[in-house]
Amino acid sequence: MAFPTLPPGSVEPPGAPGIEPRWTSSDKSAVGTSVSSASCVWFTTSHGIVNEIYAPRLDMACVRDFGFIVTAQGYFSEEKRDADHSVQAIEDGVPGFRLVNTARDGRYRITKTIFSDPEREVVLQDIRFEALTGSLSDYRLHALIAPHLVNGGADNTGWYADFKGRPMLFAEGSGRSLAVAASVPWLARSAGYVGFSDGWQTLSRGEGLKEEYCYAGSGNIALSGTLDIQSSGGRADQGRALIAIGFGTQPEEAALRTLLSLEQGVEPALKHYRSGWREWQAGLLALDEPHDPTQLNRYRVSTGVLATHRDDASGAIIASLSIPWGFSKSDDDLGGYHLVWTRDLVETAGGLLAAGAIADARSVLDYLAVIQEGDGHWVQNAWLDGRPYWNGIQMDETAFPILLYDMLLRAGAIDAAERGRYLPMIEAAAGYIVRNGPATQEDRWEEDAGYSPFTLAVEIAGLLAAADAVEAAGRLDAARYLREVADGWNERIEEWTYATDTELSRRVGVEGYYVRIASATDGSSPSLRRDFIPIRNRDDLGEVLEADLLISPDALALVRFGLRAADDPRILGTVAVIDAELRRDLPAGPYWYRYNDDGYGERIDGAPFAGSGVGRLWPLLTGERAHYELAAGRAGEARRMLAALEASASEGGLLPEQIWDSEDVPRRELFLGRPSGSAMPLVWAHAEHIKLLRSLRDGVIFDMPPQTFARYVAAKPEPAPFSWRLTARQDRMPAGRKLRIELPSPALVRWSTDCWASATDSPCRDTAFGTHVFDLPTEALGPGKIDFTIFWADAQRWEGADFQIEVV
Repeated sequence: MAFPTLPPGSVEPPGAPGIEPRWTSSDKSAVGTSVSSASCVWFTTSHGIVNEIYAPRLDMACVRDFGFIVTAQGYFSEEKRDADHSVQAIEDGVPGFRLVNTARDGRYRITKTIFSDPEREVVLQDIRFEALTGSLSDYRLHALIAPHLVNGGADNTGWYADFKGRPMLFAEGSGRSLAVAASVPWLARSAGYVGFSDGWQTLSRGEGLKEEYCYAGSGNIALSGTLDIQSSGGRADQGRALIAIGFGTQPEEAALRTLLSLEQGVEPALKHYRSGWREWQAGLLALDEPHDPTQLNRYRVSTGVLATHRDDASGAIIASLSIPWGFSKSDDDLGGYHLVWTRDLVETAGGLLAAGAIADARSVLDYLAVIQEGDGHWVQNAWLDGRPYWNGIQMDETAFPILLYDMLLRAGAIDAAERGRYLPMIEAAAGYIVRNGPATQEDRWEEDAGYSPFTLAVEIAGLLAAADAVEAAGRLDAARYLREVADGWNERIEEWTYATDTELSRRVGVEGYYVRIASATDGSSPSLRRDFIPIRNRDDLGEVLEADLLISPDALALVRFGLRAADDPRILGTVAVIDAELRRDLPAGPYWYRYNDDGYGERIDGAPFAGSGVGRLWPLLTGERAHYELAAGRAGEARRMLAALEASASEGGLLPEQIWDSEDVPRRELFLGRPSGSAMPLVWAHAEHIKLLRSLRDGVIFDMPPQTFARYVAAKPEPAPFSWRLTARQDRMPAGRKLRIELPSPALVRWSTDCWASATDSPCRDTAFGTHVFDLPTEALGPGKIDFTIFWADAQRWEGADFQIEVV
């Protein structure tokens, strides 16, 4: 829309370009969208107002917040700061919400029903203003909107104008536009720069809205409008208004959509919205817990959260409609958590599968197959279209999609005729794991490199699932090789990550325990040593901790993914150490920290995390621990932890990333055991909640891969070939084992068992996974030494060094 000629008397609002833009609270009270693919808009609420809107994609935040200010003679009140808030879903499993904001001074109440139009990119707010003191005519109600188009508060332009004779508010930036209209007249409108000339500033100074501020260009801007709440029909409708905010490529497109929604009215749109969600929820398994009908159905909250964070067009699911500690974050934090992490995505797909949403889970696999990198891995995280955001390599994220395929296969979502469609994805991922594992560049917390029990468990389980897939395609040798790699890595988990005879083990009274992560080296001994692991996000950026003193609940993944029995003495010792170091029992139940000395959380005084802080308690880990308790045969304890997980949720049932673990800090809205300022909801936590409900119903861990348990717990495979690599060189091996030389390209191995008195040249075979191997027939050799060197076939050159392994 070309901006019209400025009316007489208009002036440029002062204060351009406004204060530095900030995002808003990550402490969401509700998240919602329509299940209809025609409505590509998502909203969140917090502190009684709409506080982020995303359109037309889940990774495109377009509005910081949209709230109301109430004024009267000598009176100014902002509902998000000066009212008590309550939130309630309009019905179980339908993420439309009724927000009630009652002024703490008792003067007014604002009730809102918020949902999105199922037919278009419009968010609707059906509001009712009540004067609790005085009469309606004593008050003025003002809308205040902060556009952040797209993923940024800078360089937005706002104005007010008429579209087809209808008064509206407009904003545009980054190629997107929004429009705001109301079912009642506007008494005044304005556009200004945040912190200087926006509606909040002028209203708080008692100046009303300055209509001469009709255009604010290229800055951090806000739109404001005063609603004529006395013009809304008969007595029953007094104080009522329907407010619509729509989005489009052009201002005219946004305006058209907005007016279409207004003309349709609230009841038809809400009926359509409800029916879509009712139909989707009706197709799920009945995992609902017994509950008071007046209380939350937490299962349906979780299923709604998962579906709300899903992009119908692609099948992708983002980590959260939230930016952790957003109120302190600027435009520099482009992604927040509205990005795709492969690990979170597969964990969430598992939650959908556990709930019976098989088609939705299957679409996640289809999405992953498309965004896989050419070398077989998936990037650390990405925008919905697959563009990388961060580029760290996390080996578990390459294995997880294989496990999702295997789960879908077992659930009957993929029939025999379709298996070949996913085989290239599986082979490429397995090849990347074989070539680059088992050590990871980053663990699941995206901080440190090395041998992580969690990552190892996922990698090994992924290789066994991949072996089944290639075997089903008739490639028996390839399947055997993948299983041998998995077996070899499984044998060495203790060598890499199990610590014994430490100060901590002696203090707790156990023989040993699995550590959080241990450094990987290219030296002759990659086994666990007293290496120093950097501790991230602390004020002392040089802080390190000895690997054998660094503890995490991550080690319980060895049970969750079926590599070790729940009653394995090494696991029991690990549980004892985890509880001694990381468990915190609150009135609602037990919770755990990610690891000792974690720095990802608010600072000591509760100030927001800004690159350093103190790690807080993660409810997700309570859900994971409940799964361990179920594996150990303690279903009652698992249910107690389910209750603790649910108790960490917000009033609206949303599960946070972290909860506050210290004395209350009311001025920062931090209360013991309640959500902190990190992300809420954490979609992964809601998926864990659903999987736990399913696991408790079935009496077994829902997402435990059957291959690992059958191979390593219920039975024991034959010893795998003893592997030697240039990146994992070893100088000793046990007698009676086959020695396997694994190389990254075609080669010939010249080897000798008599100190080079004689030698044999043996070509390596191609495994079809990017490695080339030669198995030295060392099974029959007694103690002695093996010498060998390498001739690289492609480069036609010798390695230029000899290697030696002692058989002991």
